[in-house]
Amino acid sequence: MSEQKRPSGWRRAGRAFLWLAFPLAVGVLLSLLVPRPVVGVIYLDNVIYSKTANDWIAQLAYARAHPEVRAVALIVNSPGGTVVDTEAVYQELARLRQTKPVVASVEVMAASGAYYLSVGTDYIYAKPASLVGNIGVIDELPPPPIVFENIVSTGPYKLWGMPADTVLRRMEMIKQGFYQAVKLGRGDKLRVGPEVLLRGEIWSGTEALRMGLIDELGSRSQAIERAAQMARIDHYRVADLRSLAGLPPARGLPLLEMPEETIPLYPHEPGLYLLYVPPRDRRLP
Repeated sequence: MSEQKRPSGWRRAGRAFLWLAFPLAVGVLLSLLVPRPVVGVIYLDNVIYSKTANDWIAQLAYARAHPEVRAVALIVNSPGGTVVDTEAVYQELARLRQTKPVVASVEVMAASGAYYLSVGTDYIYAKPASLVGNIGVIDELPPPPIVFENIVSTGPYKLWGMPADTVLRRMEMIKQGFYQAVKLGRGDKLRVGPEVLLRGEIWSGTEALRMGLIDELGSRSQAIERAAQMARIDHYRVADLRSLAGLPPARGLPLLEMPEETIPLYPHEPGLYLLYVPPRDRRLP
C-alpha cells in the first residue's frame, strides 16, 4: 500500500512546487519590465545665462516628468550669472523638490547665483577648499542724461532705462530677495546674520560649514548616495540627465578659461548679475 501512495505524494509535491514557482516567475518577469530607479545628475558647470539656464531647466523638467527618476544630484561648479536666468532655474528647482529630493555637491565653486541655486536644494555638500558664497548683486550705473544732437528720444531715460537711484533701489531689492532665499533654504542651520552674509564675501567649504552655509564636507558620490537615501531607493542607477533629456554634449572648455567674447564671464552689457567676477590678472584653481 505504501508503494502505491508514493506517486500521488510526489504529484502533490510537484503541484505545490508549481504553485510556488509560478508566482515567483511572474514576479521576476514583472521586475524586468519595471525600470530601475534612477538618480539623475545635472552638471551646473558654467556661467548662468540664457542658453545654460534653458539646458538646466530642460533637465529639471525631464526629472519631474519621468517617474523612474526618483532623485537628482546637482553638481555645482559655477561663478553665477544673470539675475533673471538664475531665478528661472531656481523656480524649476522648487517645482522639482515638491515631489523629489535634490542634493547639491559643490566642486570648485558655488558663488553668487550658483550658491542661490544651491540653497534651493535639500542638502549641500562641498569640498574643504571649495569656494562658497559671494551673496549679492552687481550692476552698472547708467550715465547722467545726455542730450545728443543727432538722437531724439521721448524721455530723458529712454536711452538708459532708468536713473541711477532706481538702479540702486532695484539692486537692494534683489539683494534682499537673495538673502531671503538663503534664509529659506538654510533655516536654523545658519550661524551668521545678514551683516556677514551680505558683505559679498566668498568662503572656503570649511568656513561655509562652520557658518551653516552648507550641510557637510563630502564628495559628489556622497551627494548621489544621499539623494538615493532621501528618495528611499536601492539598486538604483546613476544617469546624466543631459543625455536623457536629448540635449547635445556640453562644451568641453574648462570653467573660467573660456574666451570672454564667447561666454559672459564678465558683465559686458548693462544688466543685473548674480556673478562672482575674479580678478582679471589671475585664474581660479
